[in-house]
Amino acid sequence: MQSQSSNPSSWLRSYYFGRAIFSIAWVAAAILFGGQPGPTALLLVIYPAWDALANLVDLRVNGGLRANSSQALNVVVSTLTALAVTVAVSNSMYAVLAVFGVWAILSGLLQLITGARRWRYHGAQWPMILSGAQSALAGGFMISLSLGMVAPTILDIAPYAGFGAFYFLLSAIWLVVAAYRKADA
Repeated sequence: MQSQSSNPSSWLRSYYFGRAIFSIAWVAAAILFGGQPGPTALLLVIYPAWDALANLVDLRVNGGLRANSSQALNVVVSTLTALAVTVAVSNSMYAVLAVFGVWAILSGLLQLITGARRWRYHGAQWPMILSGAQSALAGGFMISLSLGMVAPTILDIAPYAGFGAFYFLLSAIWLVVAAYRKADA
């Protein structure tokens, strides 16, 4: 396990920018390849797998498993989701959307907890807290769509990833502004 970086807020800025860039690229790929079964299936598995990896790297940089139990649990939830999506893709998009819905609820609540915990040390975490709450609500919406009559597509998940990109970008920018304010003080 790595020790906490010398400037954890700098790490979070980079981490949040990286998460935003990935999500933007994922949405673009979903739009570009949305009608093609192979790339769509791969994109659907990659999204939660990336979330697991990103959370694992972040928790290792920020004090390890014990210091970041909500993120550690999110790694497990996202890994299991990637596996569940792998199975669901061969079943139907209804099943995929239901899996994504459950994942959005669980990972959103865990992100909310992580943001609230980090607020004490880094400030500027309100976008992550808001994102976590919105993720949980979006999960409920995805589950309701998975029970509907209209066949879902990857484009039903793309807005979720798009809002994730927005919140990660907003968090990164907010941390940059906070760092400038702190430097000027």
